[in-house]
Amino acid sequence: MDELSCDEPGYMIVRTSIMDTGIGMSQEYLEKIFESFSRERMTSSKISGTGLGMAIVKKYVDLLGGTIDVKSVLGKGSTFVVTLKYKLADEKYYLNKQEENCEVDNAIFNGKHILLAEDNDLNAEIAQTILERAGLCVDRVKNGIECVNKVIENPVGTYDVILMDIQMPKMDGYKATCEIRNLQDKAKACIPIVAITANAFEEDKKKAIDVGMDGHIAKPINIEDLFVVLTDIFNKQKS
Repeated sequence: MDELSCDEPGYMIVRTSIMDTGIGMSQEYLEKIFESFSRERMTSSKISGTGLGMAIVKKYVDLLGGTIDVKSVLGKGSTFVVTLKYKLADEKYYLNKQEENCEVDNAIFNGKHILLAEDNDLNAEIAQTILERAGLCVDRVKNGIECVNKVIENPVGTYDVILMDIQMPKMDGYKATCEIRNLQDKAKACIPIVAITANAFEEDKKKAIDVGMDGHIAKPINIEDLFVVLTDIFNKQKS
């Protein structure tokens, strides 16, 4: 990332370059990469997609008044360069952020144990880092079956909350929640479960509650929202 010169007061220009060492793209395809439904011919049979991703990105960048450029060498990789103008945050923004942060007392997280059910390694790593930095202990499983087994195998009280992804292999988050809620051990059956999912429509939230979940956090995770939900659950446990 590079900051470029900007003549407009209260704004800054940032150039972001993203480079990979992947399979690259042909020069022929680069001419139409931002067209809707365009796909590189040699990958379309192996990787699913609609060919809309880059077209959508280009429209967003255009709406924000920025630019996006791409260079690529077949068999060596690609470089994308996005240049955007950002409004500088004023003092009021930081005062509001301080007030919001005061609402969450991280001391309540110390010693609490989270069971994280997430099949995507990158998503799990990010969530685990965020939670552990807040003082929480985290165990991670990759599917609903592993999640249910963890609850069954460990003593009551091992986990204070389960953060449950919905779309997982072998057993999804809804089914796993139902299995836990139907356990004979009622102390384990009532462990708080929060959905962490890209399914963010109102019907998805309703379904999460209907199967017995205690909350719903949409992906990408808003850290403050997550901590507010966890704080509310831990406060209820204390009372």
